[in-house]
Amino acid sequence: MDDSDSPVTDDVVTMEKIVALCKRRGFVFASSEIYGGIGSTYDYGHYGVLLKANVKNEWWRAMLTERDDIVAIDSAILQHPRVWEASGHLQGFTDPLVDCRTCGKRYRADHLSELQCGRKPSKHPGETDECDLTQARDFNLMFETTIGPVKESGSVAYLRPETAQGIFINFKNVLQFSRKKPPFGIAQIGKSFRNEITPGNFIFRTREFEQMEMEFFVAPDEAQQWFEHWLAERELWYTGLGIRPDHLRLRAHDADELSHYSSGTSDVEYLFPSTTPGGGARWSELEGIANRGDFDLTRHAEFSGEKLEYFDQASGQRYVPHVIEPAAGADRATLAFLVDAYDEEVVAGEGEGSGETRIVLRLHPRLAPVKAAVLPLLKKDGMPELAREVHRAVRTVVQAEYDDGGSIGKRYRRHDEIGTPFCLTIDHESLGDRTVTLRDRDSLAQERIAIEGIAEEIERRVTAPWITPKLA
Repeated sequence: MDDSDSPVTDDVVTMEKIVALCKRRGFVFASSEIYGGIGSTYDYGHYGVLLKANVKNEWWRAMLTERDDIVAIDSAILQHPRVWEASGHLQGFTDPLVDCRTCGKRYRADHLSELQCGRKPSKHPGETDECDLTQARDFNLMFETTIGPVKESGSVAYLRPETAQGIFINFKNVLQFSRKKPPFGIAQIGKSFRNEITPGNFIFRTREFEQMEMEFFVAPDEAQQWFEHWLAERELWYTGLGIRPDHLRLRAHDADELSHYSSGTSDVEYLFPSTTPGGGARWSELEGIANRGDFDLTRHAEFSGEKLEYFDQASGQRYVPHVIEPAAGADRATLAFLVDAYDEEVVAGEGEGSGETRIVLRLHPRLAPVKAAVLPLLKKDGMPELAREVHRAVRTVVQAEYDDGGSIGKRYRRHDEIGTPFCLTIDHESLGDRTVTLRDRDSLAQERIAIEGIAEEIERRVTAPWITPKLA
């Protein structure tokens, strides 16, 4: 984990609870589990797919729907090897690696103080007399492959370690078809691959992950003001979707942290829980916003021989645009929303006893995998038929689920854990007056609403302004 501070004491849930909930409710589970798994790779189950899709949709909404100065692209994972030579990834995309001759494990040399010893987990690598660490050496993080039917005759290629370069090499194409001019952005969501030495902390750092990146091209003298604009915009995006402001911060990189081409970089950091025993919560990178200058376009122009510049006909000025880059991880953002939404509280049993503890995901309704669950109280007396009618109506406007398995109390608890904001219960009264009981996930308040117009009412509630009750 990229921790900028020592552990802090906080009420953030432990990562073990998040992992258990994700496995139990089908959000995320270890990949290839029946074969013993494969390090730091995960599969998303039904609710995880829906949740991450909602996170990505909200990002697209912020980039495209709510703005008219950004266009979308979807570049290839496999790109010409010269792309990575020009970008500097072939030469400089490395981490320092050390091996322990005793336990045979490999570690990032700059993360030893955060990692567990292979033989004594309560210690860090190098802290015991048994540890025998090698000298640090550079390890390139790119996955190498070959293009062609025969490996020996195929040309070397790489799985992309970031989506950004696919945007830069298409700058000229987008400029021609989009009829945009600086300031404007190109946005992309896609898979990236990094052969991390020490991935971990659940889906926080994995070797295969999805990025949400946008490159915003501006005139050189406007770069700083747009950098500040995107710092504010990106922090606001997270708090607007329910992240508690006191669990989020913007941290500017020190001079020795900056990439050689960057005149300024800041991270949106979240207070993530750690899987290390006693590790507490740590501020860790959620998203990076960088002022990359003209480095990328200049390098690709040099290596490709193509002019990657903009000509302003009004002023007669020709220049290579500078770039402001907000770069986020879809998996890491999904994890932050899960962690921040997780809550436990002691409540009355809603007909099944009192004083029980419920686990609830207080997700923003727009992020919730399921917006409304339709529950017939009993599997008889016409209730399932009416419930199906309600479900058909509601699912035309939001993601809805029909659920008739188990007692009503257990179904409520299941949907609390999934994060479903509204449960609609069909009972005997519904058969007479065509109303349902609407149960609110956060307040547990119940009210009767008419079946007539119910789809529109649920849609209105899902899109209404919302503040997490954890701020109360």
